[in-house]
Amino acid sequence: MAKQQVSQERNWYVLHTYSGYEEAVAKNLKQRIESLGMEDKIFNVLVPKEKKIKIKNSKRKVIEEKIYPGYVLVEMMVTDDSWYVVRNTPNVTGFVGAGTMPIPISKEEIDNLKKRMGIEAPQYQIEIEVGDPVKIVDGPFNDFDGKVAGIDAERGKIKVLINMFGRDTPVELDSLQIKKI
Repeated sequence: MAKQQVSQERNWYVLHTYSGYEEAVAKNLKQRIESLGMEDKIFNVLVPKEKKIKIKNSKRKVIEEKIYPGYVLVEMMVTDDSWYVVRNTPNVTGFVGAGTMPIPISKEEIDNLKKRMGIEAPQYQIEIEVGDPVKIVDGPFNDFDGKVAGIDAERGKIKVLINMFGRDTPVELDSLQIKKI
């Protein structure tokens, strides 16, 4: 291996991992940092996640979803030792960068990511699309069939066209009031 350019700066780097092993990599890396006494060179390990609202079978659930599946962020100073410790952690396939030299990500990117992770109000995740046939299962239009005309994912509202008196009439419903046919 070519000698690493020793960087005395703390920077965030991106690790590529096997998908689904992000949590295991973060846990293993934290244990390795402790057991090998690398706390002075490797400072932080982060699996970027955000909260989302997922609606399935008329149930609203808050889930944590990985922002970048297959990637883990590490705040560290790159030296031969720290590079070796991180690179040889189980399920780490490598650093994101050119060749063996990791390339740091900008402070702006990290700040934006931390902001995104800190969002308290989760986003709605609705598993229907415009044009899908739906059945209304709740409210004044219960048992009507219709077609999705629009989705407001931020508010969790769905605009549905239902046939009333021989013409299509748009009604706005909560996403929990409909079921995909």
